[in-house]
Amino acid sequence: MSGQFIGGFAHVNLTVPAGTLPIAREFYEGVLDMKPIPVPSGQRDTLAWYDCGNGQQIHISHPKDAVFPIDPISSRHPCFKVLSFDKLNELREKIYNYKLEGKVSAPLDADPPGQQDSGAQGPEYPKRFFCRDYAGNRLEFTL
Repeated sequence: MSGQFIGGFAHVNLTVPAGTLPIAREFYEGVLDMKPIPVPSGQRDTLAWYDCGNGQQIHISHPKDAVFPIDPISSRHPCFKVLSFDKLNELREKIYNYKLEGKVSAPLDADPPGQQDSGAQGPEYPKRFFCRDYAGNRLEFTL
């Protein structure tokens, strides 16, 4: 008998260059307001985990070897569901303003508030926007 097997995701892992977890924490905790959760004690220097609600998590990790190149135009990305249209707009403005501050943890790119998003267009797509974190990971935010 077959049926649906997948009911959501347990976690999505995003990679960053080695040695930049403090920068990731500044963005994911400070700007996105994600709640950190404990990681295995032996991996505190290579992992950061965040609770996204409903048992879902985002994991930030880096390889144990040297710094690696990030593809700055990759279309791979997680899509975060935002709680309301007002929160979506508030977060878009917050991320864009943080980009303008130019801190080391600032996004490499972010859709400006009040303008068209940088994703594919069409009536099939809900309200949304995109950014690329400091390491080049593409992030989508939607209703």
